[in-house]
Amino acid sequence: MPNECKIMVARLLFALTFFLPCINQAQDNAIPPDSIRGLRFLPDVNVVGKSIKTDIAHLPEIVGTNIFAGKKNSLVVLKNVNAVVVTNNMRQVLAKVPGIHIWESDGSGIQIGISSRGLSPNRSWEFNIRQNGYDIASDPYGYPEAYYNPNMQAVQGIQIVRGAGSLQYGPQFGGMVNYILKDGSDFKKPVQFETGQTIGSFGLVNSFMALGGNKGKIKYYVFHDYRQAAGWRENSRYRTQTAFGTLTWQARQNLSIAIEGMAYNMLSQQPGGLTDAQLKQNSQQSLRGRNWFTTPWITGALKANWEISSTARFQAKIFHVNGDRKSVGFMSPANVKDSINHNTVNFNNRDVAVDEYRNSGAELGFLKAYSFLGETQHFSAGIRLFSGETRRFQKAKGSTGASADFNPIGSFATALNFEHLNAAFYAENLVRINSKLSFIPGIRIENIKSRAQGRIGILSNGSEVNTGIQNRVRKFILLGMGAEYHLGKKSELYLNYTQAFRPILFSDLSQNNTTDVIDPNLSDSRGFNTDIGFRGMLGKWVKTDISLFMLHYNNRIGNLSKTDSLGSFYNFRTNVGNSISKGIELFAEIDILECAASKKWGAPFFVSYTHTRALYNNFSITEIKNGVVETRNLANKRVENAPADILRCGLSVRYKSISVGGQYNYTAMSYSDAQNTEMPSANGNVGPIPAYHIFDINAIWNTNENYTIKLTINNAGNARYFTRRSGGYPGPGVLPSDARSILLSVSARF
Repeated sequence: MPNECKIMVARLLFALTFFLPCINQAQDNAIPPDSIRGLRFLPDVNVVGKSIKTDIAHLPEIVGTNIFAGKKNSLVVLKNVNAVVVTNNMRQVLAKVPGIHIWESDGSGIQIGISSRGLSPNRSWEFNIRQNGYDIASDPYGYPEAYYNPNMQAVQGIQIVRGAGSLQYGPQFGGMVNYILKDGSDFKKPVQFETGQTIGSFGLVNSFMALGGNKGKIKYYVFHDYRQAAGWRENSRYRTQTAFGTLTWQARQNLSIAIEGMAYNMLSQQPGGLTDAQLKQNSQQSLRGRNWFTTPWITGALKANWEISSTARFQAKIFHVNGDRKSVGFMSPANVKDSINHNTVNFNNRDVAVDEYRNSGAELGFLKAYSFLGETQHFSAGIRLFSGETRRFQKAKGSTGASADFNPIGSFATALNFEHLNAAFYAENLVRINSKLSFIPGIRIENIKSRAQGRIGILSNGSEVNTGIQNRVRKFILLGMGAEYHLGKKSELYLNYTQAFRPILFSDLSQNNTTDVIDPNLSDSRGFNTDIGFRGMLGKWVKTDISLFMLHYNNRIGNLSKTDSLGSFYNFRTNVGNSISKGIELFAEIDILECAASKKWGAPFFVSYTHTRALYNNFSITEIKNGVVETRNLANKRVENAPADILRCGLSVRYKSISVGGQYNYTAMSYSDAQNTEMPSANGNVGPIPAYHIFDINAIWNTNENYTIKLTINNAGNARYFTRRSGGYPGPGVLPSDARSILLSVSARF
């Protein structure tokens, strides 16, 4: 879109979103608040999920100060997921959210990798990952990997908004995932206790204990979760601990203030990757016994909800993330043996890497209801302020031992400091033309400042190789438009077009300045998401959500090989190409026996299917052959890690309080690289990722309202498969997925 058109559309949207409330101010003052037809505020997602009997729903039009009308969205209610979820098995947790591609290379559930629409699942970095409404990733604007993820026993609901979430939440292309933790809102007594105890295959032991209650103006909830296991593969043992507490004070009838804090720590042994030959020989083996990983993580937030009037609401969040990422290990390719140094008769020194993330932010949201065209309209606006700093230390010698020793020997060759400052404003207006038709225009204004400096090496003479100071300042506008048409009380058509962006990452600003050059005009990746679909009820019994989508991912960043005036080769970091993903997302569910008006029996059946065609339409790469730079374009190559088909379906049979069911999962083949390499490399880093079929079995018995017993058999057919090839950490090589495992959980509430 030409800049002149963008400016014109932006001005029109501003006029619509800002001036309509002002035009109608006199009318609002003349109308008693209660007469605004259809006004209904929902305070938060906790309230939304309370009365839902199924594990999947779509979000109401308004929740808190946010507008979800016209957006492709889902709400997963964890208490209704009939599976043992202590290992964060997203294949079952998100089974009814179509199109979610999952990396299943970490059986511990510590690292969750999810994506959609042909994007990369790498630590969920194409989603804006949140907990209770605020960021918890490393740095959303420079290194958006989610090293910390909450344990699902503590989660009440998962709120998912596809690409249209970029207006309210900023990056990324995938949209937003928000984990809503329990806060005691469903406790009625001053003191209540709940617990969940789980045992399982490979030495799994999990203990979850929580205390909460309501007394007068105070509501509170605290929990502690501990999990450990030996792991299915050799050298894959782990342990995690999480402590969380939240306190809500109803200061006034219309004002509540909440404070919360979380401390998380985990230690995980990393078994490393395999070559394809090693995988075929024994997928359970590990050739790395000295690799370790830990991510101590602390989050905190102060939140306020103010009901200004019956037609206006204000919310504020101040949050902080203090997290570290530490690794030590032997990171050579899988076909290189971790050998003993003949001179010292010890193993060779390992590599140590440490990242420190220190992020703070504040978000303010406002919602105003007003009357226009004889209908209730809603105007939403918000401001975001964010400051992030990452200190990265890499390429240091570690010990020659095998323990989890993250202390370096000597200096880190790489010592970088990255900073991000962000100020953003968004506004959306839910404009109801009549009782059926609504339009939702929106705008987001971004202002991002990035800074990188430090050293990337130390020469043999002791001198440092510095990056210099890299500064980037970007100011731009994102636009969006949604629409809904209600076919009845329980079904609707929806349409959305929203621009999105992916910020320049830290790695893009820290190239080796002796061999690499960064394009001074390097820009954020830009593009858009669009959806058109139907959701609601088909007839009386079938619940469905079916939509067509398209995602344009432009200005992807990569390296081009070039020669300078002296004939020397160098890598040029720049925007190299575009990709397009399009397809269909389908979910449908029916309770077969409910149709027969059975009260004791039930047989819910669901199907969740996505077909994605993700192709590069212009993507230049270069390589050096015989001293000559050769350039080619990967147009029409399939985007890596983008399976064409993902199918999940399941059937359960319920009799009174007992339910037994199975879930089938199919993921089509994909490629691990943009070149679509057909023959796996000798080290296992690149090559096809074969299609796989997985079958899970679940059983649940609610003995009464206070006790629940769950049994899950993951991968009941004991399939051998993998979902990921890694070129670096935690591999490199093929990362096998877990074989059959059995988990038994008993939970109680008093």
